[in-house]
Amino acid sequence: MAALGCLVGAALPGQGQAQEDLGAGVSIELNALDPGEGACRISFVIQNGHARDIDSAVFEAVLFDADGRVERLTLFDFGALPAARPRVRQFAVPGLDCDGLGRVLINGAETCAGEGLAPGACMEGLELRSRTDVELIG
Repeated sequence: MAALGCLVGAALPGQGQAQEDLGAGVSIELNALDPGEGACRISFVIQNGHARDIDSAVFEAVLFDADGRVERLTLFDFGALPAARPRVRQFAVPGLDCDGLGRVLINGAETCAGEGLAPGACMEGLELRSRTDVELIG
């Protein structure tokens, strides 16, 4: 399984408020789905609530169609996640119909590396939410 699409990172406005609301783990928000040119672009807002930077975070995701069938398993490489700073990551998933996507399951962390991070830091206390009609579960 290979990471799909391109990665885009950007700080978000309102960062001070986001820092006040930090949990003890990683939070992932399914923020948008955009169809285009034979792919579905999936946008996530991810925040590292740990006191230490995550140097590399790769999550295994299962994409389900609207009927609940597994459409595919894939890896989403979220890259480096600085402590207490939100990031936006986008992945273009070729051959995926955004309208046919029913839900996304974060199946686990394939990679979660960073100096001083506890084992399982990316999954411990993982918070998931969606701003779309597609459910994000874990």
